[in-house]
Amino acid sequence: MCGFTGYINKKEKDKKVIDKMSKLIEHRGPDDYSCYEDNDAVLAFRRLSIIDLKNGRQPMFNEDESLVIIFNGEIYNFQELKEDLIKKGHKFKNNSDTETILHGYEEYKEKIVDKLRGMFAFVIWDIKKKEMFGARDPFGIKPFYYTKQNDTFMFSSEIKTFLPHPDFKKELNKEALKPYLTFQYSALEETFFKGVYRLKPGHLIKYKNGEITIKKYFNYKYKEQKQEFEKLVDELNNDIKESVKYHKISDVKVGAFLSGGVDSSYVVSILKPNETFSVGFDYEKFNETNYSKELSDLLNIENKRKLINADEFFEALPNVQYYSDEPHANLSAVPLYFLSELARKDVTVVLSGEGADELYGGYEEYYTSTVFKCYKKIPYIIRKGIKNIVSKFPYFKGQGFLIKGGKKLEEYYIGQAFIMDDDEANNILNNQYKSKLSFRDITKPYFDEVKDQDDVTKMQYIDMNLWLPNDILLKADKMTMAHSLELRVPFLDRELFKKSITIPTKYKISNGTTKYVLRKASEKEVPLEWAKRKKKGFPVPFSIWIREEKYYKKVKEMLESDICKKFFNQDIVLDLLEKHYQNKENNGRKIYTIYSFLIWYKKYFIELNN
Repeated sequence: MCGFTGYINKKEKDKKVIDKMSKLIEHRGPDDYSCYEDNDAVLAFRRLSIIDLKNGRQPMFNEDESLVIIFNGEIYNFQELKEDLIKKGHKFKNNSDTETILHGYEEYKEKIVDKLRGMFAFVIWDIKKKEMFGARDPFGIKPFYYTKQNDTFMFSSEIKTFLPHPDFKKELNKEALKPYLTFQYSALEETFFKGVYRLKPGHLIKYKNGEITIKKYFNYKYKEQKQEFEKLVDELNNDIKESVKYHKISDVKVGAFLSGGVDSSYVVSILKPNETFSVGFDYEKFNETNYSKELSDLLNIENKRKLINADEFFEALPNVQYYSDEPHANLSAVPLYFLSELARKDVTVVLSGEGADELYGGYEEYYTSTVFKCYKKIPYIIRKGIKNIVSKFPYFKGQGFLIKGGKKLEEYYIGQAFIMDDDEANNILNNQYKSKLSFRDITKPYFDEVKDQDDVTKMQYIDMNLWLPNDILLKADKMTMAHSLELRVPFLDRELFKKSITIPTKYKISNGTTKYVLRKASEKEVPLEWAKRKKKGFPVPFSIWIREEKYYKKVKEMLESDICKKFFNQDIVLDLLEKHYQNKENNGRKIYTIYSFLIWYKKYFIELNN
C-alpha cells in the first residue's frame, strides 16, 4: 500500500515540483521515495513496504527498461501469475507483485487487468512509445485521480498532490455541492476540484499525444442460478477462507479491525491474528467494544481498544476532511481515523469486513416487511395517488409508509444515506450553487442497467457502483493511509464476487434476516451470537453532542461565518441547528453534512492558500 503521483507534458521539468507533489502523500508511503523522469513524463512513488521489503522499490522497470510502473495496492495471485510468465520466457529480478504486473502487461497488454486478483491502481509509462496506461481495480478499493490542465496531464493517488504543480488551477466545482448534500459524499465523476476526475472502478485509462481514452473493462450481470442451499453455504465458507488466506500474505505484521458485527468477526475467526483493534465512544449506547473484547478472548487474541470523547472527535475533523481530499460526511470516518491510528502502533496491515453487505445483501433497506409487500400489490397508480394526497398533510404516523409506498424504487433509492432531497438542497444553497441536476440523474444510468432485476438486486447494484467506492472504500483508504496503514478487504475478492452474483435473492434475504447465506456460512467459524447480531455500523453521538451548549456553540460559530454565508442561506441553516438544539427536530445528519463541507473548504481554499 503506497501512493503515487506524476505528470506528462512537453515542458522543461523542475525536480522541486515533483518533490513537493509527492511530499503531500508521504503518509501513504513513509518508507521510501523515488521518481523517474524523462523529457515527457515524471513518475513519483511513496512506498509503504509490505512485500519484498528489500527489492520492491518503485518506479520499477522491465528488463530492457522500455517500461516503467508505479503501483498502489496488492496482487494476491501474483505468485501464480509469475509462474505462468516465467514459462513464457519472462525474467524476474525480484519477488514483488509490482514486477508481475509489469511483465503481465508485456505479455497481455491491457488484458492483464482481467487476470489480477487484488486491489490496485497503477500507471505504466511506455518510454519508447510515449504513452501511458493505467487502471483501477474492479471495486474501487484503491483511488486514482487525473486531470489535464494547460497541456499537462496529471495523475495521483490523492488530489492534493496536484496543488503544487504550476499548471494546476485550484477551482471549486460548483456542480458537486448539491449532490453532496443528498449523498453525503462527492457523487459525480468530476470531483469537488474543477477539472479533476476520479477514474471509475473497473476502468482503464490511456494517454498519448494529448488524448485521454477511458474504457470499462469489468463488466458483470447478476444472474441467479439454482443452487442447493447447504452446499452453497459450505462452498461460501471455503471460498471466504481461501480469500482470507490470500489477503494475509505479507512480509510485515498483520492484524484486524473488529466490531461487534458478523463481517469483521468472520474475518477475524478465520485469520486468527495476534491482535485485533476496536474503537467506541465514551458515551452510553455508543460503545460496542465489549463485543469485540469478548470474541477476541474466546479466540485467545489480544484486543486493543480506544474510547473517543467529544473533544477528540471535533479536534480530528479538520484532519479527517484534509485526508479525505473532498468533503465527506459519513460520521464513521472519524472513528475509523482513530482506529487506524490505534492499529498502526502495532501492525502495518489490517484486514476488515467492508463489502460483505453489498455482495450478500446486508443492509436493512434490502429487507421489505410483509406489510409493505402486501401494500405494494395495490396497483401503482392508486398508491401514487394516495402518496400525492397524504404528502400535503401535516405529519401523521404512517405518512412515511404511504409516501414511500407510492413511489417506485428508482424514484427514491440512492444508497445507504439520503440527507436532503433536491428541493431542500436547492433551498438552502445560494443562487450560484443551486443546480438543476437531480439525484435521479446520477442513479438512473445504473438503474437502467438492471431494469429487469428484482428490487434487492437493483439496490445492490446502486450500492456497488455509488455507495461502496465513493463512501465506504474511500474513507477506508483515506483514513487508514493517513496513518500509513494498509487495509485489506477479503470480501471484495474477484472470485468471491463472481459467485455472489449467482446467489438467489431468497438466500440473501430470508425470514426477515439480511445477509442470510453469509450468516449461515459464518456459523461454521463464528460463535452463534456474533453470526446473528444485527448490523449497526459505527454509531456516533454527534446529534446528541450538539444539543450540549459547548458543541452547539462550536458548530454555530462555523455556521455564522462568512464561509457559510458564501454558500448557504444562513437563516435556514441556523434554523436547522436551533431546532435541533432545542430538541424540536433531529437535524443532526444535515448539520454534520453542511459542517463537514465548511471545514473542508476552509482547509483547502483558505488555509492552504496561506
